[in-house]
Amino acid sequence: MVNAITIKGSKDSSDSLSCSLLGWYAVCTSKNLKNDGIYFFSLFNEPLALYRDKQNKTICIKDFCPHRGASFRGGEVKNNEIICPYHGARFASDQTCSKLANVNCQHIVDLRYDNYAKNTYLLQYPCEEIEDYIYVYYTGKPKAAVEEFRIKESLGTLLPESHGLRFSDYVYEEALLDFKCDWDRIVENHLDILHIFWMHGKSLPGNAIGRHSITSFDQKTETKANSIRTTYLHRNASNDEFISQIFIPPGRIIMYKGSLESARYVQILDHIPMGRNRARVIVRHYRKFFMSSSLSSLVLFKQLQLRTFYNIFLEDYLVLQTQTFSQQMGYMRDENIRLLGEDRPLKLFWDWHKSALRKCNPWDIHPISSNINSIHKDLLMVYPPENQRLVRKNNRIIYFRVILRIGIVFIFSLALYLLLT
Repeated sequence: MVNAITIKGSKDSSDSLSCSLLGWYAVCTSKNLKNDGIYFFSLFNEPLALYRDKQNKTICIKDFCPHRGASFRGGEVKNNEIICPYHGARFASDQTCSKLANVNCQHIVDLRYDNYAKNTYLLQYPCEEIEDYIYVYYTGKPKAAVEEFRIKESLGTLLPESHGLRFSDYVYEEALLDFKCDWDRIVENHLDILHIFWMHGKSLPGNAIGRHSITSFDQKTETKANSIRTTYLHRNASNDEFISQIFIPPGRIIMYKGSLESARYVQILDHIPMGRNRARVIVRHYRKFFMSSSLSSLVLFKQLQLRTFYNIFLEDYLVLQTQTFSQQMGYMRDENIRLLGEDRPLKLFWDWHKSALRKCNPWDIHPISSNINSIHKDLLMVYPPENQRLVRKNNRIIYFRVILRIGIVFIFSLALYLLLT
């Protein structure tokens, strides 16, 4: 994918990533999984669904009813049972927090099918909910009970807390984003620090980043078995840090300045390989300013932050789509790619990616050909930049609340004027 390059001014450790493309993925946030709701997504083309059971435990199932193979789309969660929309087959578990049992059918069509129901169950993957993130341990081979899984990688290495972040010190905004392009291209894009000066200078607040301020950086890179940490240092002042980033395979990037224990601002990006030409990103911006919810609401901080998110990712979108096309056409061969010194994190990512694919290629587990029905692919693209519905909704909220605030000030001023005259 990329050539070997020599980096002037960089310092590197000698370890290499040993993680697989299979393992723990952050696939959803807690607020996107409503009580009595079903959240649909996919990983490596396999359709999956999340819901909560009677203990409020998050369950991840293969989106496939074992009665007749229908999806649970159009179904519902009622009395903590997930119900198939086709014949009303109901599935639930009697699990406790300490023992995860099968998700068995409670009945199908009518109660005469009790014996059938007791031997009919959904396939599932291990699932954990921590700090408003929902994680799924993905192997490509769902099982009847999560106890059957032999979990090779600890979820702890993926958690920001294990790298020093204290969630209790921050408030955050988040957005989900959908792209019709390959997952690996989006990860590469978010590891690419240099492009933000040229492509996003007009969208980012302030004057520190823009086409007028493009510069070069020295890098300090530390590669461990489960992460790559890169610190970008201003070349003319080697102790002056611009930004640091941690890539934690298979799909998490953390960006910050200084240390995670004291950083004023932290960005976490989770990349979800839903399928070929389909990817979802969860982006969260943690901050230690505008901590007051009242003040934040007054100045429309959340809505303005969302507008910035949407603008930035829309600016990236055309590039990502054309890169995906070039990759699929075979144009992105080693001899055609020339990397810069600052591109070292990209090379390290592609080195890991190629190595992981050689060990196990998840795309081979649930392959899709051009003649396969595209229903799951078409229904999943619901977020910007692919789907602009939420962009329009957010803009309407901004316009309405700005007009409302102006109106309140006008009415108050008018009332005060009439009172004093």
